[in-house]
Order: sequence, then structure tokens, then C-alpha cells
Amino acid sequence: MSFKNKFLSLSKSLIIILFAVFYQNAFAQSTDADLTKAYYDIVGVAILLVLILIVIGFLFFGMGEGVKRESKFSLGLDRIKNYIVGLKPIEKEKDMMLDHSYDEIHELNNNIPPWFSYLFWLTVVFSIFYMINYHVLSSGDVQASEYNEEVKLAELKKTEMIKSGALLDESKLTALTDAASLSSGKEIFIKNCAVCHTEKGGGLVGPNLTDDYWIHGSGIKNIFATVKNGVPAKGMISWKSQLNPRQIQEVSSFILTLRGTNPPNPKAPEGILYAAQDSTKN
Repeated sequence: MSFKNKFLSLSKSLIIILFAVFYQNAFAQSTDADLTKAYYDIVGVAILLVLILIVIGFLFFGMGEGVKRESKFSLGLDRIKNYIVGLKPIEKEKDMMLDHSYDEIHELNNNIPPWFSYLFWLTVVFSIFYMINYHVLSSGDVQASEYNEEVKLAELKKTEMIKSGALLDESKLTALTDAASLSSGKEIFIKNCAVCHTEKGGGLVGPNLTDDYWIHGSGIKNIFATVKNGVPAKGMISWKSQLNPRQIQEVSSFILTLRGTNPPNPKAPEGILYAAQDSTKN
């Protein structure tokens, strides 16, 4: 196989592998932001691939197996390759030889390859545009700005989730007292909790919720945690998969209103006695 065919085969392989990987990543993205990022990733890889192919092309073209054809095309490629890499003809080696030697080993005065110098100046030009864009005109966001923007968006999302009931700050949890919340909590209690505690909260399989005795702690936070996480050892399931945090807060607040009521056939007290004034504390 000729060098040209090897180059073409290698090029095809690189293109197929790189685009297959990045197409799979782009296809797996779900949001617009992810798709945009994937698009720029693919563009960047495409540019990198072109540069790699150019370098490989210069290394492969102009070289042949056996006798090399001295055509204008091959000579032109040789000149370009030598100019980029900085190669000097073997005839000029004596002119590049330094005066000193070590054990008859001479050193050539090789300059930095032009491609390396061009790359250096490219970074200088890029840094100028980068500085103007991000730190003078402020048309682009630096990492700190992007971070602050993401934090701001996360706070807005958190606020929306709290409003919708999908999220609650349990460290600041309080008992609800408005009629609408308590009415909703009562409906949830009758539908889901009455089978074990009766509709009046007197207790059946579950404990009596109308006295001042509590097995897992009194107060809105303890009741909220019990409803949310359940008590698997006693057969009470976790309700966090069926009720959102707002609904759990509503039913927990309703349970607190049952204290001191007189349901028919109440179950005997269970747990630890809490003073009446402490039963609604955290």
C-alpha cells in the first residue's frame, strides 16, 4: 500500500471514530443547553481533525516507496513541509555547525521550528482578543460570572419548586394554620391515614394521635419526618413517593389539630409524654 493510500485510510478512520463518538454524545443530550454545547464540541473536534490531517498530510505526501517522482507538485509539497518544520538541506549542515564539540560530537545550531513560533504568536493574538472580549468589553462571561449566573438560576428554580410544593426547606418547617391547608391535610389524612389511625385519629393499628404521647417525637418537624420516611419496622410506609412535601406538611399540620379531641374508643397512650404546650413545637 502506498503512503498516499495509507494517509487516506488513516484519515477515514479518524473521521469515522471521532464523529461516531461525538455524534453519540450529542444524541444523548436532552436540553437545549446540552445540544448547544455538543454542537460546539463537534465543531471544535472538526477543526482539530482538519489540523491533524494537514500535519499528517505533510508528513506522508512527498514520500514514496522506492524511487520518488520529482514532480512540481511533490517539490512544492516538500518546500511547504520543510518551511513549516524548519528543515534545512543536508548541504547546509556545515554552515549550521557550532564551533565547539564534545568527544568529537558536534552540535547544530537549529532554530525553533516555524510551526512552533507560529503557534506561539497565535496564542499571543488569541490572548489579546480574549482579554478584550472578557475583561475590557465584558461581552463574554468569565468562570466566576458563569458560576454566579448558574447559582442565580438555581435559586429561581428552587423558589419555583417551593411555590409548587415540590420542595420544602425542612430546617424552617412550620405548622400551617390556614383553613385551606388544614382542609387539604384532612382530606389527605382521611384518604391515606384513617385506615390505621381512624378518621378521628383515635388509633387502630397505628397509635392514638389525639393525646400528648408520641412515639417518634412531637412537633411539626418530627411528624413531618415520620410521615415522609415512614416506620417500616411497624408497617408504616414512606409517603414521600406518593405525597409531595407541601402535602406532607399539610397532613402533618392537620394531625397537630387532633390533639385534645375526644374520638370514640381511643387507643391507649403509646410513647413519651409531651407537655401540651410542647406538642406543636419543633
